[in-house]
Amino acid sequence: MKKIFFTFAMLLTMVACTQNKPSAAVENQTEAVAQTEATESIDPETKQANMEEVQAYLKECGTFFIATVDGDQPHVRAFGVSEIIDGRLYIMTGKVKDVYKQMAKNGMFEICALKPSGSEWMRVSGTLVNDETLSVKEEFLKRNESLK
Repeated sequence: MKKIFFTFAMLLTMVACTQNKPSAAVENQTEAVAQTEATESIDPETKQANMEEVQAYLKECGTFFIATVDGDQPHVRAFGVSEIIDGRLYIMTGKVKDVYKQMAKNGMFEICALKPSGSEWMRVSGTLVNDETLSVKEEFLKRNESLK
């Protein structure tokens, strides 16, 4: 049976980190978000830098948790892979999974990631957008052979 995977691009609207001393990039992102409601108003260089910071953080954590909703019931699931492809941050899940159905119905999400030290964590909020571009799926799976 062939697995069907769908990729979701994360449109990040807020990054909040708690650690001993937040990095300047995190402080700048928090200020930028406080000054604007729309992600599109953040300049492209800042948006790219923030996306790369989030991606590096998620990779360092290894496992991160995504919260979705099903009606009025929240659901939290562990994920372990994200990739930046064509300037967007992606996660991938199977179409037959409940998490896919929840994301497709309501793209609002939060990610929480805890570093192995246990003393630093990050929460990211935003909207997931389904991206069915075949080249993105192929690239994601090429980088993460264990998902095949």
